[in-house]
Amino acid sequence: MSEEPKSIWKKSWKGWRGLLLWFVALFVAVFFVVFLLSEVSRLKSRAIESAAVAFISALIFSTVGILIALFIRWICCWKNFRRFVFGAACFITLIALFYAEEDWRGWHDWNKYKREQAARGEKLDFKDFIPPPVPDDQNFAMAPIWFELINAANTNAAQKWYGKFSPVTEKEPWNLLSIYGDANAEYAPTNGSWQRATLTDLKPWQNFYRTVATNFPSSPQPQTPAQDILLALSKNDSIIEQLREASARPESRFPLSYDMSPPFAILLPHLATLKRGCQVLDLRALAELQNGDSQKALDDVKLSLRLADAERSEPFLISQLVRIAIFQITMQPIYEGLAQNKWSDAQLADLDAALSKEDFLADYKLATRGERALGIADIDFLRHPENENIGMRRPRFNWLPRFSTLRTMASFSSEDNSYFNLQTFLLGIGPSGWLRQNELRVARFETQWLLPLADENAHVFSPEKVKVADKAFASEKKTVTPENVLEMMFLPAWSAEARRFAFAQTSADLARVAIALERYRLANGDYPNSLDALSPQFMEKIPNDVIGGKPLNYRRTNDGQFILYSVGWNERDDGGVVAALKGNSSGADYTRGDLVWRYPQK
Repeated sequence: MSEEPKSIWKKSWKGWRGLLLWFVALFVAVFFVVFLLSEVSRLKSRAIESAAVAFISALIFSTVGILIALFIRWICCWKNFRRFVFGAACFITLIALFYAEEDWRGWHDWNKYKREQAARGEKLDFKDFIPPPVPDDQNFAMAPIWFELINAANTNAAQKWYGKFSPVTEKEPWNLLSIYGDANAEYAPTNGSWQRATLTDLKPWQNFYRTVATNFPSSPQPQTPAQDILLALSKNDSIIEQLREASARPESRFPLSYDMSPPFAILLPHLATLKRGCQVLDLRALAELQNGDSQKALDDVKLSLRLADAERSEPFLISQLVRIAIFQITMQPIYEGLAQNKWSDAQLADLDAALSKEDFLADYKLATRGERALGIADIDFLRHPENENIGMRRPRFNWLPRFSTLRTMASFSSEDNSYFNLQTFLLGIGPSGWLRQNELRVARFETQWLLPLADENAHVFSPEKVKVADKAFASEKKTVTPENVLEMMFLPAWSAEARRFAFAQTSADLARVAIALERYRLANGDYPNSLDALSPQFMEKIPNDVIGGKPLNYRRTNDGQFILYSVGWNERDDGGVVAALKGNSSGADYTRGDLVWRYPQK
């Protein structure tokens, strides 16, 4: 007697065939749900991308779903359940022991290093680098004009810093203290370059203010280029005079939120304002020199240097770099006044006194130590991210806010978020001892390799040590682990920034020697045959070349002028040859050629 055959569908839903069919069915269902949701919500604009997202999501959900089903079926047996509980207990115990050991190791290594550095006089706590409070009546940064300027840049910061609120009256707040106004900066002319021995042509600026930038004052008929520029910039006269009056205050400390947690969230809106003010003063000084008013030009140059010093005490690399940028902008009117013999002996002495206060090697040390302490504070915050005080509520489970903050820190460190990888993920959920290991790596590298690059006592910056530091960092990058991934975030580009400090100090030294040479010429009718003739009457001590420590190179030229130069970053005397930057930049590439002070041929 023949039996009726069983349905193939009933057989297929059992055993491994059943699991496969369940997987396929679940995959198809999830795929279409995700695909439809992505299309409806327009999360992906292209169908191929939607299909890819749906495919990956379906694969993951289906696999996890089948594994969970198998696990539930297996654990339903009491014997298997007891095995699972015992195994889970053993696994959790091992994890707890691992976390405890890593936490202790991180605590031990970090505290040992801190004790060693404290014995050497090195400070690692960010609080030690916060500038001391300054009475308001002695604080340049607390003058009333700064509220208006900071309020235009960042209303929230102005309200928090100065305790008051005022709506921005300008239609475009960046017009306050700006050489561009409502015009695009791309259409503005450029100034000359002392590095390339070129003077500023004011005629393009005259045309810019008469035809492009429409919100500046202008005369019905063209005047001289200098007069038209001074008329246009007179829009800023009131602000500049208030800044000049406030600059008599001996100290400067902007009320930054140094107690901000996390520290990397500290706002610095004043930096852009300072740089814009310097640009206005620079162009004004150039026009005043052309207009025959060297004293007004000197006053603007000195005020620009005061703006550069306004953030000098701030322990942030970006603050010091903006300060260097302001200083380099201010060098141009100093250079052009010297090149055209516009300064008197008294004015030159005044300029030299202002420039003699600059010590960019000491500033480099401050920036390095400050960034080291800031990096440590940022990492330390990750151990207690629930203490964040920037107005964001976070989960109370420790690793969740740590994971979120790591993503934020990675976005600050890399535009493509490349540092947020597996190591960063493991650090987000791993033992806090790994965070201490990161603190140790950051502090140790900056102390061992970055601080020695500059020797302010010997007045020397070492390119050779920079190369060694670069090699050391390249070696560190070969193996990235959760114990050094934050080191990779905080340390890149330090060698490039170090060159900026060396360049700034060399620029200041060249300018001071050039001033002494001009004073010698005014007194004796010609330039000296060697720099030794300048000391001690016109310069107490002739500075050595910051690069390498040898004397600066100086020689007279056949046209009655001179060439004064540093050997540049390549530490090779190229005979006073300036290497041009690639592209349309008017600057010089001091990494290839010499850094030269010379005047245009007459």
